[in-house]
Amino acid sequence: MRLLFKQRFFSWFDSYDIFDEDGNTVYVVKGELSWGHRLQIYDAMGNPVGRVQERILTFLPKFELYMEERLAGEIVKEFTLFRPKFQLDCNGWTIEGDFWEWDYTVMDGARTVMRLSKELWNWTDTYSMEITRPEDALYCLMIVLAIDAVKCSQGS
Repeated sequence: MRLLFKQRFFSWFDSYDIFDEDGNTVYVVKGELSWGHRLQIYDAMGNPVGRVQERILTFLPKFELYMEERLAGEIVKEFTLFRPKFQLDCNGWTIEGDFWEWDYTVMDGARTVMRLSKELWNWTDTYSMEITRPEDALYCLMIVLAIDAVKCSQGS
């Protein structure tokens, strides 16, 4: 399953549209006013399905991932010098990034859950998400939102 993650060009808060391979909207993400990033995820029908909430007053960026109102996991940026690394507490998955912080791989043991690639030469943040199993799409989207929020906060 391939999803295209595109940040909206004009919005007061972070807003994103997530499309499938045929250009159909799968999810809409809207930033909300709060201390730290708070991103509400809606399905194509406008129903809230998830949320990514930044925990403030932490040494390193930390985000909680919610499926509707249930805490589903969290992601924490680790301190590293060369390769971006995140500690992921969600489904037993792990995540690794490349040196340039453009490509990431989410793994479940030896199984690839998602490959994330930043598409260059776009006016806004645009990512291509290759997801192995469609039922993992919402979890994967929340991970991408947290990574993008960290990068946004760091000014990269």
